[in-house]
Amino acid sequence: MCGIFGIFNHPEASNLTYLGLYALQHRGQESAGIVSSDRKCLHHYRQMGLVSEVFTRDTLRKLTGKDAIGHVRYSTAGSSELKNAQPFLVDYAKGGMAIAHNGNLTNAMLIRSELEASGSIFQSNMDTEVIIHLIAHSKEKTFAERTIHGLKQVEGAYSLLFLTENEMVAARDPHGFRPLLLGQLKDAPVIASETCAFDLIGAQFLREIEPGEVLLINMDGIRSFKPFSRKRHAQCIFEFIYFARPDSFIFNRNVYEVRKSLGVQLAKESPADVEMVVPIPDSGFPATMGYATESKLPLELGMIRNHYVGRTFIEPEQSIRHFGVKIKLNPVKGLMEGKRIVTVDDSIVRATTSRKINKMFRHAGAKEVHVRISSPPITHPCFFGIDTPRKSELIASSHSVKEIQRYIGASSLHYLSLEGLMGCVRDEAEQFCYACFTGDYCLPCAGEI
Repeated sequence: MCGIFGIFNHPEASNLTYLGLYALQHRGQESAGIVSSDRKCLHHYRQMGLVSEVFTRDTLRKLTGKDAIGHVRYSTAGSSELKNAQPFLVDYAKGGMAIAHNGNLTNAMLIRSELEASGSIFQSNMDTEVIIHLIAHSKEKTFAERTIHGLKQVEGAYSLLFLTENEMVAARDPHGFRPLLLGQLKDAPVIASETCAFDLIGAQFLREIEPGEVLLINMDGIRSFKPFSRKRHAQCIFEFIYFARPDSFIFNRNVYEVRKSLGVQLAKESPADVEMVVPIPDSGFPATMGYATESKLPLELGMIRNHYVGRTFIEPEQSIRHFGVKIKLNPVKGLMEGKRIVTVDDSIVRATTSRKINKMFRHAGAKEVHVRISSPPITHPCFFGIDTPRKSELIASSHSVKEIQRYIGASSLHYLSLEGLMGCVRDEAEQFCYACFTGDYCLPCAGEI
């Protein structure tokens, strides 16, 4: 679930890429990087940390040129360390090449072992690097042709940006797992994972890059290629449930409106005899609004989030109960004293956080705590760019709803049905991947873990 951004032929390419990454920070908080081109060579800077921590005026000033790509990382393949930060930059026989990847390749380890057996040396342990080797090995004449040749050998999820000294290439896998969008700032083409990045810099959203489409961007303009055989579309439904920012437009829909409709449908399926509806910040807000509107119940901010929590914090030697959750979330005690409440959240994974939150509500005086989840139970891991746990760690894979209800200490627990979820994306329901709920993977190489 990384975020990527690129802009071509703009005098402030690096500064705008920095802002684009800032807008996409929710898609990855482990590392950030930018590679720029001055049409003679590539310049790069990447470090562990948030965008605001990684870049300064001095570092951005050194990233000269009118072209740039950037990346914020949330690791799904490869450990969280600097050698795996992106964009990944190499020099090879044809010049410089940088790559930024959002997704996960399901056959990367097989390709890597074959390349290593033939003498290839890898600098990282992330799946993205195999694409670079495949491109470098290609005998095709142009960079776009070499890129297509390399991508035809990989499987899985990828939304990609490449940058050379003179060209930028954007590519989306034939299944269309992850979003990738084309915009324009005056005469400069812009590529981003979500439209919220366009909004920040004042760029116009033009269209989505289609599944299986490759765009070549250079001084001659934009050229589109569709070199792959047509595949079943499998856009990630979890982008709507949780990952994407609610103010973004992806997969032909407004994220906020879809998220709110999930709450409306959830209220129709699973009403609750309560006095107020309480959202679990922040991703649960739009669904909670839909639930409250449909239920004709008051929505109260009964749980407050601390937005200034850094990546690390020091716990006192005298351990505080539920410290990890309490430093981020805290209930409003006077609001729910003796009240029956229903909380709405987007999903339950391991259920440990839900268990702690419900205990905090009880401690704050809630008489009953009913839980509603705006997605079906997650029973299978994702292999396409989401760092979900092994199946054995997913509580819904081995426990019934009643068992989960008892574990998290809820007065009642109901999930949105799969049919209800599909109804919220209506005519395009067959275009999405629901494998985390059903185990129906669109690629045969994805096995149980």
